[in-house]
Amino acid sequence: MFSLLKAIVSIRMSIEHAVEMRGISKRFGTVQALNGVDLELRRGELLGLVGDNAAGKSTLMKTLYGSVIPDAGEIFVEGQKAALRNPRDAQALGLAMIYQDLAVFNNLDVAANVFTGREYTKRVLGITFLDKKRMYAESEALLSRLRINISSPKLLVERMSGGQRQMVAVARAIGFDATILIMDEPTAALGVKEANTLLDLMSELRDQGISIILITHRISDVLSIGDRVMVLKGGERQGVLDVADSTLEDVEYLIVRGRPDGSS
Repeated sequence: MFSLLKAIVSIRMSIEHAVEMRGISKRFGTVQALNGVDLELRRGELLGLVGDNAAGKSTLMKTLYGSVIPDAGEIFVEGQKAALRNPRDAQALGLAMIYQDLAVFNNLDVAANVFTGREYTKRVLGITFLDKKRMYAESEALLSRLRINISSPKLLVERMSGGQRQMVAVARAIGFDATILIMDEPTAALGVKEANTLLDLMSELRDQGISIILITHRISDVLSIGDRVMVLKGGERQGVLDVADSTLEDVEYLIVRGRPDGSS
């Protein structure tokens, strides 16, 4: 009977959640960065992750991405328990993380960035060459599908604005068939127009079924496009709010004062 109930719970979890993190703890020396944190990311939702500096946001997401190994806790991806020992393990499960400092190659063009690590090749007279024609064609199709306004996949990234570079990073993640996207402060260094363009893209991705976790200090970004927002403080989860029923003041209260009754 217990096994049957456990199976039913597992099936339900797999239906509802793209990611579930249970009791994640991490200590760096004397600093308790995370203390028993739970997180649930529903399929096809945009979850905001907010909190002051040193709240544990980036550490929690690096744990999900395999960059940091937790001291305790479990992670489930698409209902299956995951052993994430490095980012390659996470990528194999459909996760991608776009860091604030962007890991794009400025000296390469858009297509080369999109296909970094999975370049197409062809053989001519026994010699292997990059199949640039195919990569340009597929990059252009990807940009079009994502409605990214970049005129040509042949453009050098170093000539692009910060917002366009973010778009290239997103295109590369989706090009690797990512279904779960973690974005770390993507609008922090952008102007209002570029930030809004990127937020529109994130909404479009969510509508296409991509599950997104957005780490940000700009609470207004989450309230404008998000479904739920989770607050961390001192390495502990303070609460998860439905955006439709919450205000800026509600979120700020949890960030500053934490949960009022000890619940999460």
